[in-house]
This record gives sequence, structure tokens and C-alpha cells, in this order.
Amino acid sequence: MTHATLEQWLAQEQDTHDRLAQGLGPGVARPEQIAGLSGLQIMQAMLRGELPTPPMAHTLDFRLIEVGEGLAVFQGTPGAAHLNPMGTVHGGWFATLLDSALGCAVHTRMPPGRGYTTAELGVNLVKALTPQVPRVRAEGRVVHCGRQLATAEARLVGPDGTLYAHATTTCLVFDLPSARG
Repeated sequence: MTHATLEQWLAQEQDTHDRLAQGLGPGVARPEQIAGLSGLQIMQAMLRGELPTPPMAHTLDFRLIEVGEGLAVFQGTPGAAHLNPMGTVHGGWFATLLDSALGCAVHTRMPPGRGYTTAELGVNLVKALTPQVPRVRAEGRVVHCGRQLATAEARLVGPDGTLYAHATTTCLVFDLPSARG
């Protein structure tokens, strides 16, 4: 399972990379680019290369691979730049990757004119991660999305199914300033 799964992951990553290489690159979408779009539409447009991708994902070597209603999947490459003094991947890298999957899963549930922010993030690191693990995936899923609060959970796994961490979030949901004016 490991080799076949890794091959599938790498193929999907290459497909995403090729598509995004033709797109706008890293940056932040301007308000007029996302006006009237739902969160899911925004995330799908980002995956198609029609909207810029977050610069931080490039810095930390992970990328959005898949989105759906209440779902966001990120794939990351743990590397030497992410190591702590003990030679394992720093917990902050785990947390950032998981927070991205959690937040983007919530983002897919936002109607036009609504936004969110993380109010709480809980991360459980259950196994050390080293650069010998070629890729990991963080899969975030919405548990609840209401008018004021959204919750989500995520798992960080290797291609062999090894669980490295899991996380939860609570997000505050609100009207975006431009939607009020």
C-alpha cells in the first residue's frame, strides 16, 4: 500500500503543481477577485490557478491538493528546514499544516460575504516525523458550521497510513466588512 499510495500522492501533487505553475503564483486575492464567490468557489479557483496561492505554503513546502464541501486536503514535504534541535520535524510545522487544512475546510462552507477566524486550535502530536517520510497529508473536515461558530477536525498521515498528529479547531464566523457596506 505504501508505494502505490505514495505514487498516487506524487502524481496528484505533480498535477496540482503543473496547474498552479500556469496560474497567478503566490499572493493574496484582491477583494474584487473574490466578490460574490462562496468559500468553496474561492478554494476551487485557487486550485485551478485562477487565484493566487498563500505565500506561506510555499515557504513551508506544502500545498492544497483537494477541496470539497467541508473538506480540505493539504500535502506537505517535511524537510531539513523544518527540523527542531532534536532532528525531528518541529511541532510548529505540524500545527501550521493542520491549521491550514482545518481552516480551509471551514472556508469551503462560507457563503459569499462571510468569513471566519481561528478562535481555538488543539494539536496532538502522536509520532515524531523526520525528513525520511517523503510526504504527509493533512485532511481537514468540518464537523459543524453554524451562523457564529464552526468546528473541524484533521488528521496528519503518511502514505502508509501512519498517524503523526490530529487536531481540532473552533472558528468564529462573521460577516466580512465589505458585505456590510
